[in-house]
Amino acid sequence: MSLHLDRIEWMPSPPLVPDDGPIDIAHLRRMTLGDAKLEREVLSMFSAQASKLAEALAAMPPDAPQLAHTLKGSARAIGAFAVADAASHLETLIGRGSPTADALNELDEAIADACDAIDAFLS
Repeated sequence: MSLHLDRIEWMPSPPLVPDDGPIDIAHLRRMTLGDAKLEREVLSMFSAQASKLAEALAAMPPDAPQLAHTLKGSARAIGAFAVADAASHLETLIGRGSPTADALNELDEAIADACDAIDAFLS
């Protein structure tokens, strides 16, 4: 008995989570029940809060783990998943006693991307 194997051309798998940019608008709409006014309000609030938290985290105050945790939750709520992931990573590193400049930079970049997307959405 002979076995014949054909070569299969593989297709890349789609991402597990759609990459719609810094803000997952579909997620945001689900979280706000499609209320456009509420979407704009929470995006504006997140943008202001994220900037303040990033500034505070840069100084690594004693409450840095809580600040990173707060940012993570807020980011997940609006669909800013890159911000949430970066905040989660920083929170973990702080918990281990080894926060890094790279982790802070990653968070700052994710926040900047999210805020740019929010500004474009709101204009």
